[in-house]
Amino acid sequence: DTMPAAIQRIAMVSMHTSPIAQPGSGDAGGMNISIMAVAEQLSRRGVAVDILTRAVAAPGVTEVFDGVRLHELAAGPYGPLARASLAEVTDEFGEAVADLAGRTSSAYQLIHAHYWLSGLATLPVALELGVPFVQSFHTVAAMKNLTLGPGQMPEGERRFYTERYLANQASGIVAGSAAEATALIDEVRAPAERIWVVPPGVDVDRFTPTRAANAAAVRQRLGVEPGRQLLAVVGRVQPLKDQELAVRALAAMQAPRPVLVVAGDPTPGEEEYGVRLRAIVHELGLDDDVRFAGALARVELADLLAASTVAVIPSRSETFGMVAIEAAASGTPVVAFRGSGLVESVADGVSGVLVDTREPFAWAQVIEGLLADPRRLAALSVSARHHAEGFTWGATAAALLGVYAGLP
Repeated sequence: DTMPAAIQRIAMVSMHTSPIAQPGSGDAGGMNISIMAVAEQLSRRGVAVDILTRAVAAPGVTEVFDGVRLHELAAGPYGPLARASLAEVTDEFGEAVADLAGRTSSAYQLIHAHYWLSGLATLPVALELGVPFVQSFHTVAAMKNLTLGPGQMPEGERRFYTERYLANQASGIVAGSAAEATALIDEVRAPAERIWVVPPGVDVDRFTPTRAANAAAVRQRLGVEPGRQLLAVVGRVQPLKDQELAVRALAAMQAPRPVLVVAGDPTPGEEEYGVRLRAIVHELGLDDDVRFAGALARVELADLLAASTVAVIPSRSETFGMVAIEAAASGTPVVAFRGSGLVESVADGVSGVLVDTREPFAWAQVIEGLLADPRRLAALSVSARHHAEGFTWGATAAALLGVYAGLP
């Protein structure tokens, strides 16, 4: 579980979103969680990690863990930028990374870019330094475009062709699931021999069934009366996550209904979807049955998942589905769409139920069937926890060490 002596410092790049941003807000999500957790685990195994991100305010350096530093680098104007504008400052960000590498006492021996914008900015830096370049895409444009919802704009050609270029230039590619690896080979034309599948993990000490003891406080915070069951749908509010399906499934259930808790903020640029979702809730007469909780801190999310009877994941596409593992670790069965990476994060019949259709009535039947069967729920709760215990951040970091060590 240690790196070869030759590799002592690496750079992990997350240009468009700071890994310390609160997941569920802005552009922050599972990628942010993964970077921080993996960096901490790598540092425990003797690898110093510099996390590089674009400065939204003043540039600076923060030690987030022992051996892990966050560098916020100036690129473009301060303040949030739309993703289209972020693509225009990748050269400036890459120059800032190159300058930092030149000033670092122990030069980077590997650059691991997260998301296509990070790769676009730092592949030239890796080539200039003569060090291996690893790319994690987290989401792939071709994969997303195959599962677009009504009215959802496809990813642009620039991203599509940049991902294809990066996939063929990288020393190694880390995919979060076999579904992503397949998309990379079939749609992005990535060399199969350079792809490693390394699933993300879960903090099994934070996400645990014991947090169900906080259920009363969760209900009080959300304004939910005692006795009503909770359904949790967690993630940034956007068409890809398709919270609308969860709302329409709730509307198809018999009264008295459970309470659906929508945890997450609208993604920048997709605020209209959040407004529309609230309007649908009102039109369907569900104002007393839906709570919009916004983006939650990690502890609050762990409490919500443990307090919920079922976690609902209606996403059209997921590279893996980290929320599914977090819910399972909390002892909360998952109802999710059978597709993309969710077939790997959800063990059908063990950690939850996979649904083959996007028809709301079918989802309502599956969820109501679980809510009406306490024995099945209890059995799934136990087996879901066991399933989640197979996904740890230590295992993820150890697998990455193997990838790094095997690079040419």
